This record gives sequence, C-alpha cells and structure tokens, in this order.
Amino acid sequence: MSATIYTHYREILNFFDNRSTNASAESFNAKLKAFRATLRGVKDITFFLFRVAKIYA
Repeated sequence: MSATIYTHYREILNFFDNRSTNASAESFNAKLKAFRATLRGVKDITFFLFRVAKIYA
C-alpha cells in the first residue's frame, strides 16, 4: 500500500491543492468505450477518430 501511495503521491497532493480529479477523463473514456461498443469493433482507425471528433469535439 505504501508503494502505491508513493507512486501516486503527486496526484493525491494535486487533489488537496487544487481540488481537481480525473473524473472528466474517466467520463470521456467511458463515452469512448460505449461508442466503440456500438460499432462492434473498429477496423478503420482514421474513420473512428473522425467520428469521435465530430461527436465529442
């Protein structure tokens, strides 16, 4: 447990200094996973990135 805290101490202190979390990044990651699941896999990566940019940008 101490090794985990030592590894992530900057992020832990960042929360107490700035009251910021990675919740927005986690939410966006969940949206991307859901979008990818609706496509049933991605074969054309450039088209996938184009669609993601159009929908979430």
